[in-house]
Amino acid sequence: MPSQLLAPLFGSPAMEAVWSDEAAVVAMVAFETALAAAQAEAGIVPPTAAAAIAATDPAALDVAALAEAAGVAGNTAIPLVKMLTALVTTADPDAAKWVHYGATSQDAMDTGLVLQLREAFKVIEADLARAMAAAATLARAHRDTPMAGRTWLQQALPITFGLKMAGTLDALMRHRDRLAEARPRILSLQFGGAAGTLASLGDKGPEVARLLAGRLNLSLPDTPWHGQRDRILEAASLMAGLVATSAKAARDVALMMQTEIGEVLEPAAPGRGGSSTMPHKRNPALSATILGAAGLAPQLLATIAAGGAGEHERFAGGWQSEWLALPELARLTGGVVAKLAELLEGLEVKPERMAANLAATRGLLMAEAVQMALAPDLGRLVAHDRIEAACRTAVAEGRDLIDVLAEDPQITAHAGRDRLAALLDPAHYLGAAGTFVDRVLARYAGIGRD
Repeated sequence: MPSQLLAPLFGSPAMEAVWSDEAAVVAMVAFETALAAAQAEAGIVPPTAAAAIAATDPAALDVAALAEAAGVAGNTAIPLVKMLTALVTTADPDAAKWVHYGATSQDAMDTGLVLQLREAFKVIEADLARAMAAAATLARAHRDTPMAGRTWLQQALPITFGLKMAGTLDALMRHRDRLAEARPRILSLQFGGAAGTLASLGDKGPEVARLLAGRLNLSLPDTPWHGQRDRILEAASLMAGLVATSAKAARDVALMMQTEIGEVLEPAAPGRGGSSTMPHKRNPALSATILGAAGLAPQLLATIAAGGAGEHERFAGGWQSEWLALPELARLTGGVVAKLAELLEGLEVKPERMAANLAATRGLLMAEAVQMALAPDLGRLVAHDRIEAACRTAVAEGRDLIDVLAEDPQITAHAGRDRLAALLDPAHYLGAAGTFVDRVLARYAGIGRD
């Protein structure tokens, strides 16, 4: 994060390490080292020169001086290559002339970015696995725990808390699948030289590219992608999608934590979720942080999407905007997924409050269940009208719905009080909730056997 104060709040230590300035330098030097080795294997660069370049320690590069020089040069690769060349010169002057041979700045920066993305994906996958495991635990434990389902922020019909968590797990598993499927496309070598033809290497260009991709363990694209930014956009879209799914779960938790609802509580920890003035407060701090990041992610994604509409083979402006937007989006995503895992792992569930909220409407929540049960006898429209009228009376008079229904002879002709009581029991109107939970958990159980 640009701010050391906010990094622990919105980021994660593991993801911060991936996107540090030092990590960016290491990634670009890795490209330069692998390039020299690949060219040596192809018979272009003397093996001794490749060895001298490989012996250079990235930590010897002055990051502060590099940053200052980048402000003049227009990118970080140009001064990095100059500094790397100077270091190699001190050890082997003859080897220095082979540094960055046949490459362009964007080759080093884009491939370095891809190497950082590979590490970022590892961090995301580790925390995503934690979040999925926690969601699975909650879905399994609360498969049959009834709660009020809500539409338009109003109570609608009974669901189970297990179903809500299974929905989260279902989405997280789809993100996992998308990430696995996209990795070969995104983690691809960028090596095209000045205009994407590798003309500087003569007829050896394709061979060097193949060897370089192998050394870096990256996929080999059919063409260099200086001017085609869809790989970067796909990475950004994957991360923004993860943030959105995490934010949906966090918003539900925050709403369920409201004092009047009280169905769940975020994990407790010293100093977390309190107020600087109100000792009693237990605020949804983790959820708020996730939601705060979610407010930024769409704009960062839009920046990257807009940047892809560049000019010709290599362009100005859009590519540069990625340098800021993509690492920031990755940092936010890393922080969000780590915090979602923490949120779900320690979530306190209150089934008794869920039951109390189900009873809050004094039976109105179950009106559809009674209507559907009586429709075969009365007809759907008649049943709807009779139940609707009973609901209006119950609300106007502050009465339990069962008492009003028991006074309607059209209804009691087909359903006595005992049957009405059963129909008004939320546990008897959960539909296929349990089946849906079981399906998701079965798919999750198969992940370990992939």
